[in-house]
Amino acid sequence: MLRVNDGSRNAPRLEVQQSWWAMVKIGEQGKEWPLEKKFEKLAEAGFHGINGALPAPEEAERWRRLLDEYKFSFSIGAFPRTVSDLTELIPRAREFGVQHINLQVMDSFVVGEEAVALLAGLAEEGRKAGMPVFIETHRGRVTQDLIRTARYVRAIPDLRLTIDLSHYVVAGEVREITPPLEALFDELLRRTSCIHARVSNGEQVQVDVGPNGEHPMFGHFKRWWLKGMGYWLRETQPGDVFPFVTELGPPDYAITRSRDSFGQREEISDRWQQALLLKNTAEELWAELHAGA
Repeated sequence: MLRVNDGSRNAPRLEVQQSWWAMVKIGEQGKEWPLEKKFEKLAEAGFHGINGALPAPEEAERWRRLLDEYKFSFSIGAFPRTVSDLTELIPRAREFGVQHINLQVMDSFVVGEEAVALLAGLAEEGRKAGMPVFIETHRGRVTQDLIRTARYVRAIPDLRLTIDLSHYVVAGEVREITPPLEALFDELLRRTSCIHARVSNGEQVQVDVGPNGEHPMFGHFKRWWLKGMGYWLRETQPGDVFPFVTELGPPDYAITRSRDSFGQREEISDRWQQALLLKNTAEELWAELHAGA
């Protein structure tokens, strides 16, 4: 299976990236940070890279300069409907120095053997090209729900996943963590190659976890992330890299409340501070795994 690997003989390591989508409307004093400021703040906070999209041609040189200046890794997301969509993307991704490609595979009405064939073809295309390609556990996609995604994993032994269980918690209206749920989550976590970090409950896909992670669901997500990291570590080789992406979306993903009589709305939490909490949590979980090794 393809992994993110830096070509070194170093011990496997964690790499925390920030979703560029999660940087939308992030700033201070009511003003969004410009692009250069966002890079600066990510570096100050200790992030290792960015998960985004290939920049437009007129922005490519600027992005490449900033990525190199801050020594950031760069991964991208894509939304293929066919294997050929990925085939066309990989050369451009490689040319730009993309670390890995996260796939949200379109769409939720592709099911059964057709879905298995598509997912297997995408995995094989990444393998042939030498590009790490991971399938995200996402609603509204081929991976629409937990039960069907578990079936795909069983059918495709080398399918590797970007784990984002927030989609299945909210889609399943999960209010109680049951043994059947844990068993299906475990099947997916055994294929973890990347994690997208967000906490949901049975009603909202992105909740405020509190300044120190006080939300009752936070402990469950930490446990699942820890388990996914642990499974990944069992099969590592020197130079392997584990991408952990903090991915807190702007409104309307983020919950808002009314701010004034003009209908202007504000988020109920500080999304930047929540991202830093998720980053610190990933680092703590990684340290916990190694302390117990």
